[in-house]
Amino acid sequence: MEYKIIVDSGCDITKQIEQQIGAVSVPLTMHLGEKNYTDDDNLDLPGFMAEMKACKEKVSTAAPAPSIYVDAMKAAKHAFVVTLSSKLSGSFATAVLSRTLAEEEGITDIHVFDSKSASAGELLIAVKIRQLLSNGMNKEQIIKTVNEFIENMKTYFVLEKYDNLVKSGRMSNIASKVIHLLNLRLIMGSDGDGSIKLHAKPRGTNQMIDKITAFIGSSNRQIAGENMVICHCNNLPLATQISNAVKQQFNFKEIFIVPVRGIISVYADDKGIVMAF
Repeated sequence: MEYKIIVDSGCDITKQIEQQIGAVSVPLTMHLGEKNYTDDDNLDLPGFMAEMKACKEKVSTAAPAPSIYVDAMKAAKHAFVVTLSSKLSGSFATAVLSRTLAEEEGITDIHVFDSKSASAGELLIAVKIRQLLSNGMNKEQIIKTVNEFIENMKTYFVLEKYDNLVKSGRMSNIASKVIHLLNLRLIMGSDGDGSIKLHAKPRGTNQMIDKITAFIGSSNRQIAGENMVICHCNNLPLATQISNAVKQQFNFKEIFIVPVRGIISVYADDKGIVMAF
């Protein structure tokens, strides 16, 4: 049987990678005040980001409707689903509900993973699942292996702008100004259970990159034969700079560099970087 991989649009995946790993994406929704935007292939991301920058109202996001997940599950028949962290989004809970609804229609071979991450982390998990399928691993083995992979995966992000965190009430305007004044490049990321924590407060880009490579070196993660993902919001130069620094010290099988989609642009904002390994 052929397994499909279903991801939500919190997974920053390109059409090319979707085709390579047999993935389909279900869209979340973004809200700029009273305006709603669907995070799918029709989204004009530059236009959306321009409106988001100009928006003075609350910026928020919403999980996919159950019917969208159900349709994707019915089309796949056999699938692994990877969602945004359940601590950050309702997407996981919706996918679990949708699996129950799909089962009522005879679709019983669906497993839902809580990525405990987002963006680069979701893509890293999706690529891992396809590798395990290609190696002939059965469903039960895949579930066990991927759950262990998620528990040990590391996700970090670095922002250049904090406007949307202020608009969403996640950061005060004063804190945002202090960060810029001190030239801090805050390294934030998963706390290991799907929530966000502050990991380091380096000053400037070079110190930030040094700290990222130090995190990789001290992570006790398997590097040889494994992949890394770096997602960027209009910041390919910095993504490439980080990738080059990592390649000088570590032997990852492949480092994927991909642009963010709509949902992650809301939180990473312009020039933001998200990475996972």
